[in-house]
Amino acid sequence: MKVIVDQDRCVGNGICEALAPDLFEVGDSGQAHLLVDEIPSEHEQLAHTAVQSCPALALRIDC
Repeated sequence: MKVIVDQDRCVGNGICEALAPDLFEVGDSGQAHLLVDEIPSEHEQLAHTAVQSCPALALRIDC
């Protein structure tokens, strides 16, 4: 499972990083990026929660 960050939509509010700090980081650019290429199975639920919680709708699941 992968998560895609739409950089055009990301506003860098950091909700994804707060919910899943092992998966996401808001960088110096002010936008989120993934810390892993593939979401480990033990973090899939966290990834789903982060995607659903993004107010800018900048995250999506790519299986």
